[in-house]
Amino acid sequence: MLKQFKVTLLVLLAVGFLSSCNNSQTSAQEEAAQSLSPNTVQPADPNATAQPAAQEAAVPTGPTTVMAFEETEFDFGTVNEGEKVSHTYNFKNTGEEPLILSNAKGSCGCTVPSWPREPIPPGGSGVITVEFNSQNKKGKRNQKVTITANTNPPQTFIYLKGEVEGAEGEAAPTVTQ
Repeated sequence: MLKQFKVTLLVLLAVGFLSSCNNSQTSAQEEAAQSLSPNTVQPADPNATAQPAAQEAAVPTGPTTVMAFEETEFDFGTVNEGEKVSHTYNFKNTGEEPLILSNAKGSCGCTVPSWPREPIPPGGSGVITVEFNSQNKKGKRNQKVTITANTNPPQTFIYLKGEVEGAEGEAAPTVTQ
């Protein structure tokens, strides 16, 4: 149910953005309705508009809150190529509305975040754990994770930095992702 709500929420955000970019809101809604998950109930009448429960909320112009991290950058030092590095970033909802994280994405496939899927109440805390796989990633690293939430601005960045040494102790040039 929560996953379906998030998919619907993302679709509604996209529809709101598309309709503000051009006046063809009807076609944007049709495209959004087609991209909904297969678990979404579609109306029997093809001319009727699907009304998911989440659509009743003012999603595109909804309330925002504030997410405060204890730290936004972690230096893992020097590791050998092939090692996995994991770090947990603690944050708190310091705003007055529930905090909803809709996505967290690493700068490449070697950086994988996990984040809470449930809303965080005002004053509540949460964690984002990031794992970096250093396989074939020699050199200085600056891995970025982009977090999307109902904050202003909607994207926040956290970083995992360090250096990966090759099998013989050699390091490659600095790479920023």
